[in-house]
Amino acid sequence: MKPALFARWLLCVFLLALWHPSPAAPAGAATAPPLRDYVIDRWTSRQGLPHNSLRDLAQTPEGHLWFATWEGLVRYNGLEFEVYGRGTEPSLPDNGVGSLYVDAQGALWLSDSRGNLGRRAADGQWRFWNSGGDWPQALIHAMTMDRQGRMWLLFEGHGLGCLHPDGRFEYFGSSDDVPLRQSFPKMAIDDQDRIWIGGLKGLIYRDAAGRFHRAPAAFGLPPGLAWPYRAPDGTIWIVAGESLYRIRSDAVGRVRQLPGHGHFTAMLQDRRGDLWLGSENRGLLRIGPHGVEYPPAGEMNPPGRIVSLLEDAEGSIWAGANGGLFRLRETLFGRYTRRDGLSGDYVRALLEDRHGHLWVGGANGLDRIGVDGQVRPVALQREVPPSVLSLAETGDGQLWVGSYADGVFQLRDGKTVRRYGPAEGLPAGHIRAIVPADGGGGVWAGTQRGPVLIESGQVRTPRIDGLPQALVTALANIDGALWIGSVEGASVLRDGQVRKVPLETLSGARSVFGFQRIGNDVWIATDRGLYRDRGGTLARVGLEQGLPVDTVFQIVTDRIGNGWISSNRGVLRARMADLDAVADGRLARLPLERYDETDGMPSAQGNGSSAPSMILRRDGTVWLVTAAGVGLVDPQRWRSFRSRAPPPAEIENVMLDGKPFAWRQQAPHDPLPGGSRISVSYAGLSYLLSERIRYRTWLEGLDAGWVERGRQRSVDFVGLPPGDYALHVAAAHPEGAWSEREAVWKFSVAPLWWQRTSVRIGGLLLLALALAGLFRYRLIRYRTRNRRLARLVQQRTQQLQAQTDQLLQADRDKTELLAQLRRQAETFERQAREDALTALPNRRHFDEVLLREFARARRGDRPLCLMILDIDHFKTINDGHSHAVGDKVLREVGQLLATICRASDFAARVGGEEFTMVLADTGIEEALAVGARLRERFASQRDWGGVAGLEVTFSGGLVQLEPTDNAPAEMMRRADEALYDAKTSGRDRICTQ
Repeated sequence: MKPALFARWLLCVFLLALWHPSPAAPAGAATAPPLRDYVIDRWTSRQGLPHNSLRDLAQTPEGHLWFATWEGLVRYNGLEFEVYGRGTEPSLPDNGVGSLYVDAQGALWLSDSRGNLGRRAADGQWRFWNSGGDWPQALIHAMTMDRQGRMWLLFEGHGLGCLHPDGRFEYFGSSDDVPLRQSFPKMAIDDQDRIWIGGLKGLIYRDAAGRFHRAPAAFGLPPGLAWPYRAPDGTIWIVAGESLYRIRSDAVGRVRQLPGHGHFTAMLQDRRGDLWLGSENRGLLRIGPHGVEYPPAGEMNPPGRIVSLLEDAEGSIWAGANGGLFRLRETLFGRYTRRDGLSGDYVRALLEDRHGHLWVGGANGLDRIGVDGQVRPVALQREVPPSVLSLAETGDGQLWVGSYADGVFQLRDGKTVRRYGPAEGLPAGHIRAIVPADGGGGVWAGTQRGPVLIESGQVRTPRIDGLPQALVTALANIDGALWIGSVEGASVLRDGQVRKVPLETLSGARSVFGFQRIGNDVWIATDRGLYRDRGGTLARVGLEQGLPVDTVFQIVTDRIGNGWISSNRGVLRARMADLDAVADGRLARLPLERYDETDGMPSAQGNGSSAPSMILRRDGTVWLVTAAGVGLVDPQRWRSFRSRAPPPAEIENVMLDGKPFAWRQQAPHDPLPGGSRISVSYAGLSYLLSERIRYRTWLEGLDAGWVERGRQRSVDFVGLPPGDYALHVAAAHPEGAWSEREAVWKFSVAPLWWQRTSVRIGGLLLLALALAGLFRYRLIRYRTRNRRLARLVQQRTQQLQAQTDQLLQADRDKTELLAQLRRQAETFERQAREDALTALPNRRHFDEVLLREFARARRGDRPLCLMILDIDHFKTINDGHSHAVGDKVLREVGQLLATICRASDFAARVGGEEFTMVLADTGIEEALAVGARLRERFASQRDWGGVAGLEVTFSGGLVQLEPTDNAPAEMMRRADEALYDAKTSGRDRICTQ
């Protein structure tokens, strides 16, 4: 070996031996996924924080997270921020919270910008120490507790203080040798009781004897900022400049140099032993088995420095920065996107070949992910890369690629050997599905005009009755049969015969997106959910059975019995046994989980109408295409996620009749008022998808057992009976076990005044006395009523006799009254049909008679005439001789008409000086004769109306029923016209039509 190579080898061995960031992770602890697979969440004042600058983070044993901000102390339960400040209850001395510390008893310590110190015990009780005297009124920007229970306080711009367990306070000021005034807000105590203090001018420590020192030059620390960090395993780390050091006994060794990151401001060693470092303005990094890693560019670059880091009980990493609160959490799903080297994020098809390479087709072309995880683009043509929709591998190892508009590409060893398009007989348009054909070297390709067979360099369109001719969206070769999905449903081609799958009989699926053989069944993904074909018998699992979406693209079963279903609204997971049970009708509703971006998916929108859109790889992982990259999930990892510890339940607050109630401080035997409304809010203290936690409660003393509450986070009780109660609350992750540590609140309810025992006994006695008094009263009343009844019977008998006489008289009166009413009714009837002045029938009676005679004449083909008469110059009579004379003339006309009419004629006054005559069974000649006689009678009468010399004449219009008359109104109209002719011809005449 050459000397230079040997020297490099020794250097590598030395560095590997030196680099042990922490002791090995606990046995069985899985290696953390790459940092690019973490999801990063961010909260600012827009999401409920009172201030965007977070100075410190802590988690108390029950599970709450606590954040120190300049606008108060914040408690977080995974869903809501609760702020404590000067205006809350309890009230803090100052809103500017500087640092946090959780002691061995689970109490939370906090300091503020005025030097005050507070302690919140595990039972929620607060105690405060206020600055003053030797205690500086300055920000306490770091604190820690030693093994003797002494709390050490680092004051910004001052010195170091110590609060003893007995309440004594000591203060240690700065000196020229030890510049405590230039302290940095980091402090740690090692196992030798040395206090290590960060400083802008170098590291400081206080030995067990109480003497302060600068870090010795032997440490080899660079000048300037240096600060300590105590890891969970007790190791003291020193961050100085761009290097990371570790103290072992009294020796300090540099472990890692990280140039180009500026000043580091926060550090954390997680449960796996990986180190996390936050910087002044370069974000966050992690040092672990994957080397030095950084979050994806743009996902976490908080403005200002990262002040503090925390790993919560579930393994998520929290970062408090000047630009808000950040969390990095492991997710169920991993992803490959453009940032990992894919040609584009809009992915349509996936295929794992025989060599374990993964082929990824999308809108920007074709990529191949090798077994080494490297992504390499594959050029299909020299021009712009085609949009890839489908992939298939044939038995001879050739890859077939279907595109959006560029036909089908045939690849061998990653190189395009042939392209099929319209010139080769391939129908133009989309190729959304390709599958190997039986025989080894050919493929079936789904086109916009149905499936075609590409074999031996030839494109052939089968001529088979029933073969779909519409856009093909899915193909599968199962047991020698070709399953074809299109926008018109599903069909099966076997031995040259096509069988239509009757999807429309079960909820009417139209578009088919995928087929999957699972056991002996074929599952079909459609726009109406999943269908199962079992030996030709169909069953369906859709919205009605619990699927949250109509359209699903593909189903893949893993090796532990899960079915993974892709859709436009995330990935669904259900047990295959449950899917079969629902399809069989043995289970009414499908239990399932839905995953989306919050679970690490690059996008909740899975892509369909392309193939394969979801696959199970040889290593057991499930991969799927989405609109923002490739998503992948390891079912074994899902099993570990599912088996994570259930969230501890915690009662958050209690409201009594709508007002806050200090339930933690309630005395054990101090009952709540009876009849109150009790509202209890609770939370499961998990920060991994907190909104999915489910709850159950049991009010011991009322409920017979646990009551499932789903995701409901509160429960109300109104008017509880008096007694002793214990409210139990448990929480669980979806499909997870219930928390063993329940939240329990014991309380009593006092009886209302009427529920007290003494009141009830007194009430019973009063009731007995009341019943006795009531019995005596009713007995006396009974006797009195008997006497009253006898008198009443006698009176009633007399009254009944009188009433009998009255009824007989009333019957006689009724008979007489009925006779009067009959006569009066006849008079009213006559008046309704008779003109009061002339005693002739009126217009109403005339209309009835004319209608009847008109109908009779029509039926019997009989003659019918109608004459209308109008007194000539009647207005002159009224004006010249008075209306009384005019009325007398009208009466005389009526009498004359009544005497002149034959038995079959009908005369009536229809208004004013106008009269009519209906001449039934009379022709026009005979009617004219009647009119002539009438004119003669008018002429022979003298002294009309009792006025000497007064003569009265009339003008008449006479018509006969004609075949063209459709209604009596037609005769009336013609008679009016004839009357008009008589008037205009000189009056005193009868004209006809």
